[in-house]
Amino acid sequence: MRDESPQLLQLASAAKTPSATVSAVRLLLKFEQQGAIRQALQQHPAQAPGLISSLGLAGGVVVLELLQPLVTDDKQSLAVRSAAARAVGRNLRGQRFLLGLVRSKKLARDLHFTVADVLFASPAAEVRDEVARYLKLPAAKGKPLPPVSELVQRRGDKRRGAEIFQMRGTCAKCHKVRGTGKEVGPDLSEIGSKLSSQALYVSILDPSAGISHNYESYIVVTAEGTVLTGVKVSESGTRITIKTAEAVERTFAKENLEEVIKQPTSLMPEDLQKNLSAEDLVDLVEYLKTLKKVPAGVPSAKP
Repeated sequence: MRDESPQLLQLASAAKTPSATVSAVRLLLKFEQQGAIRQALQQHPAQAPGLISSLGLAGGVVVLELLQPLVTDDKQSLAVRSAAARAVGRNLRGQRFLLGLVRSKKLARDLHFTVADVLFASPAAEVRDEVARYLKLPAAKGKPLPPVSELVQRRGDKRRGAEIFQMRGTCAKCHKVRGTGKEVGPDLSEIGSKLSSQALYVSILDPSAGISHNYESYIVVTAEGTVLTGVKVSESGTRITIKTAEAVERTFAKENLEEVIKQPTSLMPEDLQKNLSAEDLVDLVEYLKTLKKVPAGVPSAKP
């Protein structure tokens, strides 16, 4: 199978089942294909977080050697660095590497949530105790949330979660579900088929760590000094259309713009959970898990 390494790499990046991706990665590591893996991470940034996650599940010292440099590489996207930190954090040695970055203040600010979430879930008490001196997890209604690994074990009320989505969670202000809501961010009608429970929690608590392709935020500055932030709807050689968080679309002639700045952060606000309790958050994710692709011929239900 050594000759099939290119196909294994493709499988590791695109397979739909975690077991298949991890098996492919383990074979690639066995065949000492670290160079090919590094090349794939560089050439296919959209698939890189998934491949990194599979590497973390495969585990081992070789994986740490591959991924630890990505955590501190400021040329990488936040999605890649966050995925690398989570993958490294699956190993006790990797956790101590992350803790060292925190202790020496070499950890990028935008990785604080990811690393806190990883280290507060460590089985090593000394790691949990020390990281608490430097970092804290997001709070919900003033109370610190448990790590995501604990939240995913809880079960919520999907009906109550649907109400939270529409009302207090303010999700419907930017997302559509089966035709209802505003389409600023991605349509969430099938999000339960696309993301795991863990990924759903992370997308709420740390939205910039996994910005969906084509939903990066942009700042547009006109020659008159007007500043607008939104997602890019379309762009040609002479014009660009931006949709703001209020779902207002504005088209600008590029000749009338001073700057168009792509942002590393998501348009989705941070700390959305601050007005929710931990129970509310669990109920919301329970609802999101029900939003799955409807088989052909089956009528879809309204949220």
